[in-house]
Parts: sequence; structure tokens; C-alpha cells
Amino acid sequence: MKFSDFVCFKAIVSKLKAIDRDGAIAELVGSLDKSGGLENGDCRRITDAIIKRENEASTGMGKGVAIPHVKNSEFNEVVAVIGQSSEGLDFSALDKQLVYSVILLISPTEDPDKHLQAMEKIFKHLQQDKFRSFLRQAQTRAQIKYLLQEADGNPTW
Repeated sequence: MKFSDFVCFKAIVSKLKAIDRDGAIAELVGSLDKSGGLENGDCRRITDAIIKRENEASTGMGKGVAIPHVKNSEFNEVVAVIGQSSEGLDFSALDKQLVYSVILLISPTEDPDKHLQAMEKIFKHLQQDKFRSFLRQAQTRAQIKYLLQEADGNPTW
């Protein structure tokens, strides 16, 4: 699976306006909705589901990155959106540091393999310092899209 298989490039938010975790989640879901990335379901219900999941256990993995995610029966395909915060957001990350890059993922409930494949792709690259660094430095939608396409073409980085 490649980033281009599930990231909605039109929905990327290179400069999040949100100043907190819940606001960032709502902004990213709203961007997915505006770009046509939400197959079905309403924005508010999906946002609430992701926040509920986040309240159960933080998805702030550390090193400036969070991956809020949820499985939803209204989806047939995995969809993701990326948001960047220049100020940093408190996601209660494992390392207690602020989050600057947020990868929000929505997966179909009925196809857990798709969810696992997308998460594997995300984690594989986020474990690499070089990828995280370039992601954090990317300041436009085009730069983020280019980085993800480069990662698709060079899986070993």
C-alpha cells in the first residue's frame, strides 16, 4: 500500500488554525469533507468518534507526530489527511512533547487489513528521522504531497 492509495492530497492542511487537539481533529475532518474525501457520514459524528477514541488512549506517538484514527462502518476505503501545526499541539504524546504533524486516518470497520496496511505504511516512515524531519519542514500542500510521493517511490529511505 502506498500513501497515494489512501491520503487525500486535496484535503492536506499545511497550516492548521486549530490551537488544540480536538480543534485540529475537527479541522482535518472538515477538510476531508470539503475535498470530497468523506465517502459517507457526517463530519460531526466522525469528529466525535475520533475524539472519543483519542480520549481512550492518546495517539501522540512522540517525536512531534500524532496519528488520530478510527474505524467507521460507513467507510469502504481507508482515507487519511495530514495537517501541520507551526505552534505545536498538545496530544498528550508519549514523550510529553508537542505535536507538529498530524496524520488523521479513517478506516472501514469491515476490512481491518486495510487499516493495518495503512498504519504499517505510516509507522514505517514515521520511524525514520529523515522522513519526520522533512515532513515537519514541509510548509505547503504541494511539499507534503511531493514528500509522500517520494516515500512511495523509495520505500527504504
